[in-house]
Amino acid sequence: MMPACLLVSHGSRDPRPGVAMQQLARLVIEQVQSVGSEIVVDTACLELNPEPLHQQIIKFVRNSAACDKIRLKVVPLFLLPGVHVMDDIPTEVALARQALSQEILIELQPYLGSHSGLELLLAKQFATTTATARILIAHGSRRPGSQTPVETIGKNLGAVNAYWSVPPSLEVKVKELINLGNKQIAILPYFLFAGGITDAIAQVTEKLQLQFPDVDLQLAEPLGASAELADLVWDLIQE
Repeated sequence: MMPACLLVSHGSRDPRPGVAMQQLARLVIEQVQSVGSEIVVDTACLELNPEPLHQQIIKFVRNSAACDKIRLKVVPLFLLPGVHVMDDIPTEVALARQALSQEILIELQPYLGSHSGLELLLAKQFATTTATARILIAHGSRRPGSQTPVETIGKNLGAVNAYWSVPPSLEVKVKELINLGNKQIAILPYFLFAGGITDAIAQVTEKLQLQFPDVDLQLAEPLGASAELADLVWDLIQE
């Protein structure tokens, strides 16, 4: 069967994540070619796309020159096992399977946040700062248990956890660390790419810096498209 992979992100009105997704797809192809293999890689969005995900999957398969021999792996580029990963994407994949030929194998791979190698990438991001206190801020989810993986990562990296969409907030955690006497605090956004939310996190950080001028708040960059991240995606494709 002809191998193919569809990298699924949330989707955004901000163009930057889409550009980064295309860059990551190219890096994955380069990684595959470096080991002497070939694969077709494309991207799709769960939300904020004119077509629902299952229609994007169907179109991708039917536009393939070898659609009757294709083996498609769908990789969710999500960091937390929230509703999108556990419910929405499996539902969309099931709809695509129903609409396509039985000869076409569609496999739903583990989500990106389940890869243990992410912790090493985050450690490298923290290493770019000089702060002794650390905050790892993720999007968050109201699905029970979805925060557990990032809480574990935070603990392993010596960081406290904050969330954008659910408590505790970045502001609360910054103030807690300041009250404990910390004068240098690193803030790492647990997000794949720069976008609207990371911009908002930067704005909150700037306001907190003005509020606490004697404290050095060091905001790191999100993960970003890199060869290291492409390696992790390739690992998930091969599972």
